[in-house]
Amino acid sequence: MIPKHNDSDVITEKQAISIIIFGEPASKANSRRLVRFGGVSRLIKSEKALGYSGAFLQQCPTIPLLTGDLRVTLHIWYASRRPDLDESLILDLMQGRIYENDRQVKERHCYWHLDKDKPRAEILIEPIEEVEKKPRKTQVNRGNQGGCNRTATATAASEL
Repeated sequence: MIPKHNDSDVITEKQAISIIIFGEPASKANSRRLVRFGGVSRLIKSEKALGYSGAFLQQCPTIPLLTGDLRVTLHIWYASRRPDLDESLILDLMQGRIYENDRQVKERHCYWHLDKDKPRAEILIEPIEEVEKKPRKTQVNRGNQGGCNRTATATAASEL
């Protein structure tokens, strides 16, 4: 029996997003190689990083970009014990697909796992309360009072 009145809340705020990306992520720190173009040396992504980037972009949905501060929880399964835990390439690749900029990620939880048969990254992105901006201190010159210049430090000019 369905009641005539439904007291359920409809949550219109952003919900958590969960994504699974198959493949072993490359470490961003170790994913550059030196090449020469026309006598100029340049650093470019390694073949492993380029391959993972392509696979990631094929599997990662493009959604309306999340705004505000975010928490990202990553469980990364590697095919061997060798790779370092490094989520930075994944965070970079989500820019423009999940959120505008990885600077929005104010909280990260990253876990290393081993799965020789199915390396992957399981990613959970959640909005969090905005990190309150610290008030900027401003220098206010109070002018010449009693023969000396006095400068007051305040968090806002309106408080003076």
